[in-house]
Amino acid sequence: MALQVVGAGLGRTGTNSLKVALERLLGGKCYHMVEVFGLPEHPPLWEAAYRGEMPDWDAMFEGFTAGVDWPLGGLWQPISEAFPDALILLSVRDPDKWWKSASDTIFQVMAGVDEQAQAEDPWARMATVMMNSFTPDWRDEASAKAAYVAYNDNVRATAPADRLLEWSPGDGWEPICERLGVAVPDEPFPHTNTTEDFLAMMSAGGPGQ
Repeated sequence: MALQVVGAGLGRTGTNSLKVALERLLGGKCYHMVEVFGLPEHPPLWEAAYRGEMPDWDAMFEGFTAGVDWPLGGLWQPISEAFPDALILLSVRDPDKWWKSASDTIFQVMAGVDEQAQAEDPWARMATVMMNSFTPDWRDEASAKAAYVAYNDNVRATAPADRLLEWSPGDGWEPICERLGVAVPDEPFPHTNTTEDFLAMMSAGGPGQ
């Protein structure tokens, strides 16, 4: 089984909703940060990948039909090269809204990752390398927004145009279904993992992104 969709969008761009939607459309599992918590062998592989040592992507995504969100999104280019028939799906949202959502969720979690956590927790080490790859100044609003805009611009400039679909959460099913050649479901597009959902999940001790 090969990935049919490689999500190039970063976290907090509707990626959890995309996960649910793509699983509905493709009938298989969609890789997402929440999957990493259940695959303890994966964080060291992602850490190595962000340092330039790429894993066997076929083995990494065995059993999955699509992938979105961090950590996959930040390495969309080598992953999309490994799956040359996959759609490259760039999920985006307004930079100000993205910053507000990310700073209220992901960045709050990352702010608690200190040197001790990095020493003891492979996920913390992976996440630290991943965020620093995005920008070492992710805690600063202006720097994070600039990095976010530059990241999306780079995807637009470097992804093969015939494989790229840019999508915003308000776009719903239609653009994705058209590119995948599947019927539009007769149901509302899923909207999941709001900031409130994320904070409730974290307070209950569960992962999310």
